[in-house]
Amino acid sequence: MQRIENNGLVYYQFDQWAGAGPLTHGIFTRHGGVSPAPWASLNVGGTVGDSPAAVQENHRRMLAALDLDSAQTCTVWQVHSADTVVVRGRAPNRRWLARADGMVTDRPGLPLTMRFADCTPIILYDPARHVAGIAHAGWRGTVLGAAVSALRALQAAYGTRPQDVQAGIGPSIGPERYQVGEEVVDAVRDAFGTLDGLIRRAADGSAYLDLWAANRLALERAGVGQIETASICTAARTDEFFSHRAEQGRTGRFGAVIALTG
Repeated sequence: MQRIENNGLVYYQFDQWAGAGPLTHGIFTRHGGVSPAPWASLNVGGTVGDSPAAVQENHRRMLAALDLDSAQTCTVWQVHSADTVVVRGRAPNRRWLARADGMVTDRPGLPLTMRFADCTPIILYDPARHVAGIAHAGWRGTVLGAAVSALRALQAAYGTRPQDVQAGIGPSIGPERYQVGEEVVDAVRDAFGTLDGLIRRAADGSAYLDLWAANRLALERAGVGQIETASICTAARTDEFFSHRAEQGRTGRFGAVIALTG
């Protein structure tokens, strides 16, 4: 990924879509906003105790960094599901479209935004049909198939072929830091039919989940071959990102934004 600074804001772009191109995107860090500690400073989460005015200004700054209109932004109420919605525009008189964890669109210039603090941002782009999607996948979304749900929505709505899709797996808690319980291990085994490469056991027997590998495997099994993984651990990089796990829940949410160019 490429690290970009713009008027005090810092965000990352996948190498495959960096710069001027068909997909405007950014996975933003915690830098460049107006929120005080413990949400300092570019918190875009509206349910973590930060002031609504600060969150709104942070959203505006984030979208402005990509030359996008925050008034047109579409988002969902994230609930750790595998539900995906097709987005044609904002919902009237509401800040969010639905309870879901994925969005897809074919509308140029329409920003789709989601919020993260250890869960995995997943971006999908189909250059053959110029359509895109974004998904939010923690362990629940990963085992439920949030990434593949977004892919299937692209297929159903726009005729996308998996082999045409370019995917990006963004910064999230990494496999060295994501200790999970046995119920998660069981859920991973049930979802993937294997634990190889997905669960690592420490010397004391504790289990660690690799969200990057799991989502990559899910997309590969669905036919996606072009996958770029950031391999940036949010729990290890609290200097750059909010981390729910590393900061014991008292933290903000960083934003991920995509929009098709015209």
